[in-house]
Amino acid sequence: MTGRVQLALNVDNLEESIAFYSKLFGAEPAKLRPGYANFAIAEPPLKLVLLENPGRGGSLNHLGVEVSDTDAVDAEQTRLAQAGLASIDERDTTCCYARQNKFWVEGAPSGERWEIYTVLEDSQTFWGQDGAEDFARVKAAVDASTQDAQCCGAKAAAPKD
Repeated sequence: MTGRVQLALNVDNLEESIAFYSKLFGAEPAKLRPGYANFAIAEPPLKLVLLENPGRGGSLNHLGVEVSDTDAVDAEQTRLAQAGLASIDERDTTCCYARQNKFWVEGAPSGERWEIYTVLEDSQTFWGQDGAEDFARVKAAVDASTQDAQCCGAKAAAPKD
């Protein structure tokens, strides 16, 4: 699999976290929106996502691998299905201020959440179709959840053939 690893962290204070990670990686955020920032680090190849989630700072939100295009998403989903791993499919979805094609891998031994995705285009909304969701609504839903905070909702789908 080629691409770059994504590490999405919950942070208590977005501004403090941006200042720290800007110094750590010697880079400014590639995208900055209310409650959200991401860094596209060339070396080491990393997409660092910061999700402001007071009270949950320092915890893992989810992991991912960003790939070049939808064909790469499909190829990875097929490869993982052949290896016996199920997935939850999300196509033409908006998450983290980007329209994406992706899937979530199920069955990680310790419950960690992995997504394989490609960005189709930038979005003005954090989550949802056509501006149906904004960060405040997503944050409220995440805060109300008893599960670990997650970026986006998912629709169940059978593994790809």
